[in-house]
Amino acid sequence: MKIGVISDTHMSHPTEALLSLVDGIFSDVAMILHAGDLTRISILDAFAGKDVVAVCGNMDRYDVTQTLTAKKIVNIHGCRIGLIHGWGSPKGIEDRIRREFQDVDAIVYGHTHKAANKMKDGILMFNPGAFSGTFLFKRQRSVGLLTVDDGIRGSIVQI
Repeated sequence: MKIGVISDTHMSHPTEALLSLVDGIFSDVAMILHAGDLTRISILDAFAGKDVVAVCGNMDRYDVTQTLTAKKIVNIHGCRIGLIHGWGSPKGIEDRIRREFQDVDAIVYGHTHKAANKMKDGILMFNPGAFSGTFLFKRQRSVGLLTVDDGIRGSIVQI
């Protein structure tokens, strides 16, 4: 199963670039995970027709925080994926969010605007980077793809 992963959209409404993901990079995914900082709940409308699981982030407005939880566990073909945005300094974020989940195969997070795709203590730590990019550190916009079959693996896609 192929899963699209996005975080840190930081938008007030879906843009053409966001809408184009469903016909492009996410065209053959069965599900989309959004790791927070949507900003507005209407962002999820961009993924109509796809199964979407999302959590809220620290920059989300009231409509998002009243609709979404801060963390979830998603079960896919026997694989347990923790989904969370993250908080605080980027330094030590993986250790902080790791303490939020027990018995998971992967943790998908956002917040740092920096892509990550690595194994840590037997758990895939996966951050798709930021769809919005970032001007401060001149990071390029990115999303991610997860493949769940006899295990889980990820890839980062620069956009």
